[in-house]
Amino acid sequence: MLIPAYFRLARAGYVLAREGALSIISAKDLPPPLKLGIWLGRLIERPSVRKTGHVERLNKALNRLGPTYVKFGQTLATRPDVVGADIANDLAGLQDKMEPFDPALVPAILIEALEGKAAELTELSPPIAAASIAQVHRAKLRPADGLPKTVAVKILRPGVQQRFMADIESFYAAARLANRLVRSTKRLKPVEVVETLDRSARLELDLRLEAAAISEMAENIKDDTGFVIPTVSWDHVAQNVLTTSWVDGIPIRDHAALEAAGVDRKALAATLLQSFLKHAIRDGFFHADMHPGNLFADPRTGDVIAVDFGIMGRINRKERRFLADILYGFIVRDYRLVAERHFDIGYVPKDQSVDDFALAIRSIGEPLHGRTATDISMARVLGQLFVITDLFNMQTRPELVLLQKSMVLVEGVARALDPALDIWTVAEPVVGDWLRKEAGPMGRIADLKDHAKTIAEAAGRVPVILAQAELALADYHANKHRQHDGLMRWALLGLIGVVGATFVALLWRLITMPSW
Repeated sequence: MLIPAYFRLARAGYVLAREGALSIISAKDLPPPLKLGIWLGRLIERPSVRKTGHVERLNKALNRLGPTYVKFGQTLATRPDVVGADIANDLAGLQDKMEPFDPALVPAILIEALEGKAAELTELSPPIAAASIAQVHRAKLRPADGLPKTVAVKILRPGVQQRFMADIESFYAAARLANRLVRSTKRLKPVEVVETLDRSARLELDLRLEAAAISEMAENIKDDTGFVIPTVSWDHVAQNVLTTSWVDGIPIRDHAALEAAGVDRKALAATLLQSFLKHAIRDGFFHADMHPGNLFADPRTGDVIAVDFGIMGRINRKERRFLADILYGFIVRDYRLVAERHFDIGYVPKDQSVDDFALAIRSIGEPLHGRTATDISMARVLGQLFVITDLFNMQTRPELVLLQKSMVLVEGVARALDPALDIWTVAEPVVGDWLRKEAGPMGRIADLKDHAKTIAEAAGRVPVILAQAELALADYHANKHRQHDGLMRWALLGLIGVVGATFVALLWRLITMPSW
């Protein structure tokens, strides 16, 4: 299996280099082996790219390579400040304007997936949107026991699972190769990052799980305003088919249509960013694929409408506190807090200096304050961040990869809506409110619940440890010399004492530990 994976990897590298993908990477701050690789790759660029510097065929190249490469292109499309406006515009077509699969296949797919319920979906339209994983049709749902209504029917592309798995296999090969050949990439944990993407892809390829994600998010946001999602028709859901209510809105990337409808783009950008932060920090469950193809605006209310919940992110309470503290630290310019939280969660090894890292964070944060999005070069900021991660031997946290990717997406979309966006001012109400609640009685209760769970788990292991000690003692009596009885008894009593002391210490920590 390795040889085909390396072959696909080599082909992908050749296609991307040929179409000029390497020309959008600034090699200035990269490690020497990567610089050399980029220089060699650019030798096979099309003459038109080398001559003009224009990358015009990247969209088709990524489309040809496979769905996971398309996902990468969708992210780049939201960052014209990083890849350039022309490339971003070219890649925007990957979000929902790809070539659909043969519509003649759709009726048979629906019948096989939904059986008798397929007959309730009528007036199926041609594909209204097609992306790397699936395409969407408008239809009329005519249930036997209800009124007809307009719905959206999402259908996975035939064979997409096989293409995805082939892509992921190539990514694993690339990650292992990077670990072996480029020592500096080991701290980035490329294999673990690919494992995270692998899990995400497998979840995305089962539309029943997407339906469940819509249901969970609906519960989380039921009391919120400004962010709207569709509802699921559970009788018309299968592994490769998802039916939801139809939502009408203006594509969020169609700025001219937003202006014509009188939608306040500044307010829309703020709502988008604040909604994402609420979902991530308050709920720990967020939409992790918020590119413009999945976002619309309601012209009547100015609400954000989101679709496509195939990729969702989930972070635990500790990680939510980390995110909130990092953002709050930047908002109030407390760079020591930002630095300490990076050490607490394991991003920076303990052998590094907190003070030095706080100084490095200050060098990034200070130039950003008081400046609008148009005044900030994200390409330069990302380059500086890469240097700092290398300088302090920062470790990748694979479980936070989706969060980081989503923040890049959302900030890019919000910045496009409002070039004068001040993300710190917009983020402060959400971050500040949550931290104030965490510091209050409800936050304290949540802390106690977390500690109690830890104590309960530890207590549950005590009988097992004691039983193992008794077995060891019985085995000793059966097989060992009696002259060592006293020593063994004392050793086992010591083991039991350690267990008891550990339990008492955990109980004391539960009672006395302050909210962190």
